Amino acid sequence: MIDLTPSTTRLAALIPAVREEQLDAPTPMGTPVLQLMNHLLGLTVAFRDAAAKIEGPTTSTPPAPILDPLPEDWRERLTDQLGHLVLAWRDPAAWDGMTMAGSVRFPAQACGLVALDEVLLHGWDLARATGQEYRPTDAEAEAVLPIVTPDPDPQVAAAEREGMFGPPLSVPTDAPLFDRVLGLAGRDPGWSPPA
Repeated sequence: MIDLTPSTTRLAALIPAVREEQLDAPTPMGTPVLQLMNHLLGLTVAFRDAAAKIEGPTTSTPPAPILDPLPEDWRERLTDQLGHLVLAWRDPAAWDGMTMAGSVRFPAQACGLVALDEVLLHGWDLARATGQEYRPTDAEAEAVLPIVTPDPDPQVAAAEREGMFGPPLSVPTDAPLFDRVLGLAGRDPGWSPPA
């Protein structure tokens, strides 16, 4: 079991400072902040339900880009959903057996780590896009390292990473651990918004 509280709390702290005019700003993934926020609203529900082994529209639907306008209460809603995500994965039963998220069936333990990875990486995406500080711990980075590390077989790696990560980027071996996680996930640790 891994406690998602530090990661979700850090992400939730970014939300109040996101300005409406920043919703059109680019993120390190090349998508606008608006699309990232819609993705976070969806994934927090999907991974909450995955912890409870619920199979239905929230867990059996592949993620897709959503550029719909955000609900008026999106800040409060996302903050609330992050809290429910933490509570769902606090249950030891959440980490046992098999479950589903994003239409993929996999071991619940791996699903919990993917949930952590999603929160960590997208928290960084949001922080960079909106000019905020973001400092995950080495323990969090260590936990998601297996999720972002490509399989040695290039064909297997391509299939596993499709839709989740870009091609790995080279990062110095003495770089901070989270920078290495970012590079393995296909993100440039030095990314900053266009001037």
